[in-house]
Amino acid sequence: MKIGFDSKRAFKNNTGLGNYSRMIIRALAVQQTQLFLFTPDTKGSYSTFYGNRSNVTVVTPTGLWRLFPSLWRSFGIAQKIRQLHLDVYHGLSHELPRGSVGKTRLVVSMHDLIVWRYPNHFPLVDRLIYKQKQRHACRRADTIVAISGQTERDLIDIMGVDAERIKVVYQSCDPIFRQQISTEQRLSARKRYSLPDKYIICVGTIEKRKNQAAVVEALKELDGNAADLHLVFIGRKTPYYDTVAETVKKHGLESRVHFLQGVDFADFPALYSEAIASVYMSIFEGFGIPILESLSCGTPVVASSRSSIPEVGGEAALYADPDNPSDIASQILKILTDSNLYEKLRMQSIKQAANFDPNKIASELVSLYESK
Repeated sequence: MKIGFDSKRAFKNNTGLGNYSRMIIRALAVQQTQLFLFTPDTKGSYSTFYGNRSNVTVVTPTGLWRLFPSLWRSFGIAQKIRQLHLDVYHGLSHELPRGSVGKTRLVVSMHDLIVWRYPNHFPLVDRLIYKQKQRHACRRADTIVAISGQTERDLIDIMGVDAERIKVVYQSCDPIFRQQISTEQRLSARKRYSLPDKYIICVGTIEKRKNQAAVVEALKELDGNAADLHLVFIGRKTPYYDTVAETVKKHGLESRVHFLQGVDFADFPALYSEAIASVYMSIFEGFGIPILESLSCGTPVVASSRSSIPEVGGEAALYADPDNPSDIASQILKILTDSNLYEKLRMQSIKQAANFDPNKIASELVSLYESK
């Protein structure tokens, strides 16, 4: 079978869509399927992420298309798909090329419809572009892969997609989170980033939808029970950072709240493993990969009770109303004070993470590709 992938983000993005793309490509490459990775160039941080396997071919624009890489992704890829006689072309991040692809089956992964649910969280131009690309992909795809039941419901309710064209296939996280982390690695990472002995961790872009200010409020609520507890944010800053920083200052928590950027990806497992708990209070997610990363490291999770998040955490996480700091604080306190619960959650975390094994996901995708 010859499968093509939209691989721009696999080569360039170090966050969610990039991790998702690399996970799928790596898992399928191991099965010796013939893969073709379509990308404007290979100059990103992950130029050899697929291991330089002989069954993987990288396809980049040629001729005049090299001058217009964005147009190539939209209009030039279709011609190459026809030339290669691909069996399947899979758009891994919400979009598909335009133009005839012959008999090639088109599959697209839809991660979320957040731009439809929360349009005001996006600049006008981005909003228009994202909506247009998602409309086109949903109309054109033979099969739509929804990465959660929540996204499947949104595709039906918001986009009006026929349920028979949708297949829910969950995602996994990078294999690095399933490796054993030594005590030395954990202590070394904590020292490298000047972190305290006792902290909770919150990973994700600092933006309004991720709701980090509520986690700061929860930390303040814990003062009477855990005045030595610190909070570590890891993620790119957006204008919402000012709101979070003002909340920190308002409660006099400057010495106990840490903002890390530019963290080496290789250090993430150690930073999760050293944390007492991972806290993720997003208002809405298509999946919520930091939850799975934390579970894979055996770190207990306190998560938002909304959208797809309980699908990921299952019984291995504690849930709170993301708009209620007292509720968030109460759940964190359970982990801090109940050693039996803490150990139970740690054991359940590894078991829950196994449900998202990349080999299982690759097998589901192959079955989907082969189905008629």
